[in-house]
Amino acid sequence: MDLYSKEVMKHFRKPQNVGKIKNADGIGKVGNLRCGDIMYLYIKVAKDKKGKEIINDIKFETYGCTVAIANTSLLTTMVKGKTIEEAMKIKKDDLVKKFGGVPFIKIHCSLLAVDALAEAIYDYFKKIGRPISKELEERHEAAEKIGEELKKHHGGLFKVEEELHKEYEK
Repeated sequence: MDLYSKEVMKHFRKPQNVGKIKNADGIGKVGNLRCGDIMYLYIKVAKDKKGKEIINDIKFETYGCTVAIANTSLLTTMVKGKTIEEAMKIKKDDLVKKFGGVPFIKIHCSLLAVDALAEAIYDYFKKIGRPISKELEERHEAAEKIGEELKKHHGGLFKVEEELHKEYEK
């Protein structure tokens, strides 16, 4: 039996929507203390024919393991073209199910991808002055706390990663 499903390996070997979006409407950055994975997720929002806000474009940069990269790739394919409300309903279990399961020790990678999306939506809402739900605010606060812990425990590595990311922005 293979460690990872064919679907996981497909998204790892040929990830979809990799990169960044210049002038993104929302940017989500999350990390994991246990494994050190860091994700950036960028969204561009537009209105559909009915006037509803949809995620018109989505891209990501993930510094992490096979499952972290595959999960973020899969998530981008699932939310592109969806309304923000539909995108917010996607949970880690939805990603795991689409993959046909992932090793238990890698479940947190699915949560990280979903958290990056929530952070990008939070950032978008803040920029446009939209009210933020209690659930989204709580998720943001948890992500902020983990970000601070990452800086505290992995300061040097975290600083190098941020410098590399800034260099890429030029």
